[in-house]
Order: sequence, then C-alpha cells, then structure tokens
Amino acid sequence: MMTVKRLDLADAGVLLDGARAKAAGIGVPMCIAITDEGGNLVAFERMDGGKVTSITIAIDKAFTAAGAKKATHEYGEVSQPGKPVYGIASAIGGRLMVVGGGLPVVVDGDVVGGIGVSSGTPAQDREVAQAGIDVFLAAQG
Repeated sequence: MMTVKRLDLADAGVLLDGARAKAAGIGVPMCIAITDEGGNLVAFERMDGGKVTSITIAIDKAFTAAGAKKATHEYGEVSQPGKPVYGIASAIGGRLMVVGGGLPVVVDGDVVGGIGVSSGTPAQDREVAQAGIDVFLAAQG
C-alpha cells in the first residue's frame, strides 16, 4: 500500500488566493487551475476578464505540471524542433502543455499537485503561478 500526499480543497483555496492577488497586482485577470498530484482538477477560477480560451489551457498546464512532475516551461525549452522531446505537445491527446505557467506544487520533496495559470504572457502566467505556490508554502509553516 502507498500513502499519497495530495492537495485538498482548503489547500487549493490558498493557492488560488495567492495567485489571484498577484494577478490583480500586475493588472492581468487570469484563469487559475489547481490539480491534485495525479492532475485531477481540484479547483478552478476564472477572474473577471480572464480569457475564455485560457480556461482549458490553465487546466492543462496544471495537469501537465502535476502529472509529469515538471514545470511546463521546461517542456517548452526541450520540445522545439531538433530538441530531445520535439513533438511531445501532441502527447496525451494534446493535453501536455509546453508553454510557461504550469508548476508542480512540491511539499517535502513530494509533488502534491499542480497549478496552471493562463491569460497573460507565459512569463506573467509563471509569475502568478509561483506567487500562488509561495503563499501556499508560507501558510504551511
């Protein structure tokens, strides 16, 4: 038997709060998705003004980050033509994201979930996702 650490709804709320505050601070309304360690959606928020097209993208960024245990921007770097994983973006029915803004949530060395953010630039999405993680980790003590 295995014991699995995973985010619960309260944890997801903390991640959402941190990401939302950062998005508001930079003036970019975002779509924010939180998944458990297996990439299953736990919570989602589309801020007023968040792009409709970013709903699925945010969810898939969180799915990728949690399930693959890797930040989506890391896939972006190695998935270009001539790079080691070129073409991986078409994997898993196209759900594997290679654009920045998806980060695994790690607690004590274990990936316990993922956060995916979309509606800004990849750098803004990544910054907002990291802010959510920073607030979450600070709340852990």
